Amino acid sequence: LWSMELLDQNRIMDGQIPQLIRVVVAIDPSVARGDEDLRSDETGIVVVGLGMDGRAYVLEDLSGRMGPADWAAVAVAAYDRHKASQIVAETNYGGAMVAATIKAAANSPDRVAGATLAIPVIEVTASRGKVVRAEPIAALYEMQKVSHVGFFEVLEDQLQSFTTNGYIGTRSPDRADSLIWSLSALFPALTRKDEV
Repeated sequence: LWSMELLDQNRIMDGQIPQLIRVVVAIDPSVARGDEDLRSDETGIVVVGLGMDGRAYVLEDLSGRMGPADWAAVAVAAYDRHKASQIVAETNYGGAMVAATIKAAANSPDRVAGATLAIPVIEVTASRGKVVRAEPIAALYEMQKVSHVGFFEVLEDQLQSFTTNGYIGTRSPDRADSLIWSLSALFPALTRKDEV
């Protein structure tokens, strides 16, 4: 669904992007206990902004092998740093714990002074296959509606492992899943509520 040529077509290397009208931080949580838990998948955390030009800009990939308190803190820090409008979190493997963990991080005394305590958390549940969710997002890239601001090597490797017959990567596409959730939030017409 993605090729390096497709990703390179709209890559931005000078950091020059238009004013952003909306920023989303998306999380695909794992059950990892921390960075030493090599058996578990990583938690995908990707930040994407929607520009005034109607295009999406992938700003950061903050994914890693983290326990819940750590990934929530990373996501909340990204929310603050980018002045995001919401955090989108997949709840398939965490249920209510995901939103509760983000809320706890939002109430941390370590947060930046003046940060808004209440963070809108949009919970999403994957009920369709990964490729079915990925196809409309790949179409956005084909329409030149998405640019990567810099290189995101592991994320881009995961994207290139999506085929029309399935995902052929060796591990979970956690980073790609986060990207897909963020772009689905920024372009809601691509996905119907009952098809997520």
